[in-house]
Amino acid sequence: MQFQKIEKKQEGKYITRYDITYTTVDHKEKVYEMISRNKNLTTREELKDHAPDSVVLIMHNEAGDKILLNREFRMACGDFVFNFPAGLIDPGEEFMESAKRELKEETGLRLVRVDDVLGESFSAIGFSNEKNICVVGVAEGEFAPSSSTVEEIAAAWYTKAEIRELLKKEYFAARTQCYCYLWSRED
Repeated sequence: MQFQKIEKKQEGKYITRYDITYTTVDHKEKVYEMISRNKNLTTREELKDHAPDSVVLIMHNEAGDKILLNREFRMACGDFVFNFPAGLIDPGEEFMESAKRELKEETGLRLVRVDDVLGESFSAIGFSNEKNICVVGVAEGEFAPSSSTVEEIAAAWYTKAEIRELLKKEYFAARTQCYCYLWSRED
């Protein structure tokens, strides 16, 4: 593939849509539609070479026998979806600050221990260059409703048996579904 250009098509409050024009190996010109958190993409390098846009929180209880999930209404699919707590990294904020803030805002819980920080990953590689950083650890405290009036979230702890049942009948974000499937199968 030979990159030719990137062209801004429409700028929104949170995302901007671009057309990426490239030439295929059989010399055909193609246009790929994508969205980005970056409002001013101009080069191919900027598609991947940028700081993470958001944090994802993979939290367990202290005993490690429960996992934290949000059941959240997501407008893009018009239904409730199970997902890890997550959110955007605010300008000037370090990702760990964002992790603590997002966990508190969405669930009322506190981040008490970080066990691992996974390398950067892409949220929806089929149409966006949004990057995440995942924080794996332990949370505790009392659940509280989301502090945002634009989010409809119910956070709860789930056992492995409960996760196996949810995976059969409920919608999940793909990354959450994969992790929960593997976690629920551990002995």
